[in-house]
Amino acid sequence: MKHDNTHLTLDERKIIQTGIENRSTKVAIANTIGKDPTTVAKEIRKHRQLHPRNTANYPNICVHRKSCGTCFSKCERYQEQSCKRRDKSPGACNKCPDSSKCHLDKYFYYAEKANSEYVYDLHDSREGINLTTLERNELASILVPLVNQGQSIYQILSSHPEIKQSEKCIYNYIDMGVFKNEGLINLSLKEKVNRKQFKDKYKKRKEPSNYEGHKHKDYLVFKQENPSSKTTEMDTVMNSLSGPYIQTFSFEGTDLMIGRLHHEKTSASMASSLDDFQKKLNADEFSKLFGLLLTDRGVEFEIINLFLFTPNTEEVRLNIFYCDPMCSHQKPHVENNHNYIRDIIPNEVDISNITQEDINLMFDHINSTPRESLNGKTPYEMFEFLYGSDLLHKLGVNKIDRDNVILKPYLLKHIYKK
Repeated sequence: MKHDNTHLTLDERKIIQTGIENRSTKVAIANTIGKDPTTVAKEIRKHRQLHPRNTANYPNICVHRKSCGTCFSKCERYQEQSCKRRDKSPGACNKCPDSSKCHLDKYFYYAEKANSEYVYDLHDSREGINLTTLERNELASILVPLVNQGQSIYQILSSHPEIKQSEKCIYNYIDMGVFKNEGLINLSLKEKVNRKQFKDKYKKRKEPSNYEGHKHKDYLVFKQENPSSKTTEMDTVMNSLSGPYIQTFSFEGTDLMIGRLHHEKTSASMASSLDDFQKKLNADEFSKLFGLLLTDRGVEFEIINLFLFTPNTEEVRLNIFYCDPMCSHQKPHVENNHNYIRDIIPNEVDISNITQEDINLMFDHINSTPRESLNGKTPYEMFEFLYGSDLLHKLGVNKIDRDNVILKPYLLKHIYKK
């Protein structure tokens, strides 16, 4: 038998009605229209019309009524009479020869009525949203405060498994204005980073000779020869050419990022951060976290030996490599993590009052944000799993409860000049 997996048509429903009236079985009807017998059974049961019996003349149709002396409204033995034609096959009473003398509830299947109900259900299932008012209110109570804290929809869903809707479904609800009364609209969501457009200006940068042996191609060779070495990407964030400057480090495989405050954009200042880490960490810990650095060719990183050697010695403490000119995509992790910084510190604000404690707080919130790339884990959790909590303590990184994470400027509002 061929089953086409399509919905029943009006003509097929008329055949079902004719089959019922001819006292055909469900199997015989199904064979006629090329459908599975269960399809016919479900169609009849769903769309048949109830014609209740006359309870005034026949209030009691219990099969035990003749053997019982009296009948109660709620009797443990109560059992209605059954009808093979009505209850089994074909499942409806159309043109039943015993219909006039039957005292039971009756069911009739009408093709036109069944098709009308089907069309209504088909349209109704595609209208509105699949939420009750209570469910909508409960969803809003979770989403609205966390979005106002700067959290993404993915971040919220990863922290609240009780929300059964998908990320795309939630975005659709917001676009539709489901939560507009709570102030949550699509403009409330995190926006994509807007990059400056290329203005057809070309300027060939002079490549200093001291990058020889530390270029990106050398980095690729090193990684191929040392596949177990983890890369730490290093960069700088600033809102003004006059400073202050935030030196950032992003650790491969964890997305954890830490930052150090500088008031000078020089190699000596930036290298001093590594000097401090080398004092706080033992040799093995320092090698694991900072043994392989990848950065850009900014002026603040150009004196290689300040990064390469332990101060006042000729002891090599790490390997450092530089991306090709104008190729920030070669260190994507630190660049992408900067988007979180910009959620809290927009480009246009004056951060001259910022302190190291403020930077630590900002990165605590960023590192406690779950990432889709980490299968819902936070950078803090991934780093803790790989390196342990002791190293996190030495780096000054603290965990923030997921629902308390804030990725909005008001996290550091006390630093902004009025």
